[in-house]
Amino acid sequence: MDESITIVLDNRDILSGVCGANDGNLKVIEGSLGGRIAARGNEIRLEGADGDGVRRFRILMDSLIALVREGENPSPEYVRALTKKDDSNEETIIHIPHGFGRVYPRSGNQAAYIRGMRENDISFGIGPAGTGKTYLAIAQALSLVLSKKMRKLVLTRPVVEAGESLGFLPGDLAQKINPYLRPLYDAMESLVPYDVIHRMEENRIIEIAPLAYMRGRSLNDCIVILDEAQNTTKEQMKMFLTRIGEGGRAIITGDITQIDLPRRNDSGLLHAVSLLSAVEGLHFAYLHTGDVVRNPLVKKIIQAYENEVKKEASGGNYGS
Repeated sequence: MDESITIVLDNRDILSGVCGANDGNLKVIEGSLGGRIAARGNEIRLEGADGDGVRRFRILMDSLIALVREGENPSPEYVRALTKKDDSNEETIIHIPHGFGRVYPRSGNQAAYIRGMRENDISFGIGPAGTGKTYLAIAQALSLVLSKKMRKLVLTRPVVEAGESLGFLPGDLAQKINPYLRPLYDAMESLVPYDVIHRMEENRIIEIAPLAYMRGRSLNDCIVILDEAQNTTKEQMKMFLTRIGEGGRAIITGDITQIDLPRRNDSGLLHAVSLLSAVEGLHFAYLHTGDVVRNPLVKKIIQAYENEVKKEASGGNYGS
């Protein structure tokens, strides 16, 4: 049986924020719930929905109104994430204290990745460039540390590339490893103000460490991110995974199409996928070209390279 509901707002600015530019937010909700949504005067009305649709509409409106009252302007992408809840009705939106705003998944695979990070002590995010695997890992880690659920954030990655080791690079340890961890810092700086990062560094809440320096440690109550994991060896991956101490968590990110090791089969990430995928308590999230959230051209570029690899694998040749 079709039902209707009308939400009355006495503040035009809140009404405008909830509706979004050109009523874009309402269009997303309408597509999710069915029925017809229209804004007239100071009212937002839903018609032609079933009882469950009316209930969900009320919940969505309450969430958006509260968000706009806090000074935020929810985008259609945010609203789309708000309408996509998992089976337990837990939102897959990351809230970062002192951050610039909430972080939300832009695809089903990203939502599964966030759930995996939340529900498992060790989780893997595997996918090509631009799919959000590092960005979402940093967002989840900052959320845990800044809400004081974790004691420290440790950032690491393999740093031996093109025949150069840390010992031959100029500067102290921080200066040597900084270029390798720049993508992680770029993600942090887009999520929280620089002064928050600076205070975390001063208080040693953020630690950077080359993967080789992790041996012998036990990381208790820490969230550890291993980036560019496709370039770890099998021995390095085993060493890293066994560093996770009591109350600790690890997020491993990598792109198996960008392995820089002399032999592809030496990749610790590839080995972990084949060896550990059935181990309970570990989660593997796979992101694909369709999950790319950078410039739309990036998705086309990645697809072109993937097509080339498929053509080579099938024995195709190229014209002269």
